[in-house]
Amino acid sequence: RDVAMVFQNYALYPHLNVFENVAFPLRARRSPPEEIDRRVRAALARMDLTALASRRPSQLSGGQQQRVAIARSLVLKPQIILMDEPFSALDEPTRLEMQRLIMDLWHEVESTVLIVTHSIAEAVFLGDRVWVMAAGPGRIAREFKDGIPKTRGADPLAVQETADFKRAVAEVGEAFRQVETRK
Repeated sequence: RDVAMVFQNYALYPHLNVFENVAFPLRARRSPPEEIDRRVRAALARMDLTALASRRPSQLSGGQQQRVAIARSLVLKPQIILMDEPFSALDEPTRLEMQRLIMDLWHEVESTVLIVTHSIAEAVFLGDRVWVMAAGPGRIAREFKDGIPKTRGADPLAVQETADFKRAVAEVGEAFRQVETRK
């Protein structure tokens, strides 16, 4: 009940409109209709989706679909949000916009967020902590807690130009290369 998941492929119900997709987990919990309406409307407003409430997923762009998937997770007010490659299918401008948005939302809802990404720069930008995973069996090969620059409220493009960010990406990248060569 305290965990929400945002999938790589958005996992929206194609036969439901935006409002119904966001309301789905609350209906599954049998929340009162007035609570569902209030929470869904608030989530749609926060994600700038109010005008799209009656559209089906096939009528939305990839970025809009991802906003719906995130709104569906946040409407639950979970303690933990799991995200599997949430921005991998997005174009670069939309990816940057979603990174800014997700940073703001994480701090607003105060959830613990675990993101799986293959982008070292994205991991360093979004993370307070970065883990490099090793394969077979999957395990944490290296953890970076210190040296990850604080990026809350920062512009992703501006952060990527800083020396601290470049240093952190280089360190995580080197750890990744070391894990890859041990296969």
